[in-house]
Amino acid sequence: MMACVDRKQRVNAILERTIGYQFSRPLADRAWRVPPPKLLNSVLVRATGYQLSRPLAGRGWKLPATGGGRLLTAPVFIFSAPRSGSTLLRVVLGSHSSLYAPPELPLAHLGVRAETPWIQASLDGLELGVEDLEHMLWDRVLAEALHRSGKPRLVVKTPSNVLVWERIAACWPDAHCVFLLRHPVATVASLHSSFDPAWRPEEAGSMEESVARGLRYMTVVEQARSVLPGLTVRYEELTASPERVVRELCGFLGVPFEPGMLDYGSFGHAGFTPGLGDSSLNIRSGRIQPPAPLPEEMPAGLAGICAAWGYPHPENEPSSVREPVSR
Repeated sequence: MMACVDRKQRVNAILERTIGYQFSRPLADRAWRVPPPKLLNSVLVRATGYQLSRPLAGRGWKLPATGGGRLLTAPVFIFSAPRSGSTLLRVVLGSHSSLYAPPELPLAHLGVRAETPWIQASLDGLELGVEDLEHMLWDRVLAEALHRSGKPRLVVKTPSNVLVWERIAACWPDAHCVFLLRHPVATVASLHSSFDPAWRPEEAGSMEESVARGLRYMTVVEQARSVLPGLTVRYEELTASPERVVRELCGFLGVPFEPGMLDYGSFGHAGFTPGLGDSSLNIRSGRIQPPAPLPEEMPAGLAGICAAWGYPHPENEPSSVREPVSR
């Protein structure tokens, strides 16, 4: 039965595009008083129980092509690995009078279900896919959050969003991308020290797991950075020269620099809770503070990404300057 319905919808979509008619059941009191084309319809009704008729105005087959009509205009996406300073960058940007930077929202976890044959047939008839619906949902949710804020521009900060950067770029082609980098060794050290089994019960909290998780994100950040236009910001420079870096960010986003952005603690930002980014005493202090010193031991697995991002690592130094190994 469902296959029949699906075939009918597909045939109707083709018929309407080619001849302007569709198959439909004739009205009960008009079964043999068929509208034009009379001869063809009289045969069709007797043989199949259907007739050709003009589709009702506004039917789904006439929907415009998907991918347009987004509610958000030029949203800002911060792409980074976890524990790279994205919460600090969020609250600094969110302190601007024109920028709203809410707590994290992992878009990949906000999805649409279309599992039954009925809804799948309906979506086929509307020429929409699940990804199309999810993009509409993402856009609507973020647009609603922005509307409630009263500000004109949205900044989206969630490290896991970089894992779906291609979909984000397809959903919002006018998005502004900010790539936030931090020394990979510092990122992994922070991941390891902040491990909470309540959020990751499947992990043991080992350094090896932190290295693997950090590398997964950093590798994707580099992939996105090599394809998408945007601005690269280094956490170390943001904390060492905040005014210079924030001025550059404002120029990239097309908004004037506001000195109060550097005093983010004056704005009462929400979201300093576990699971929504950094919740440490440093971020709660309301002041931009220098990063923690690098650990003495640097995992060898991070040498490649350190080289790609221009950060030092013992494995990348010439052998002549490395310390000799004691025997």
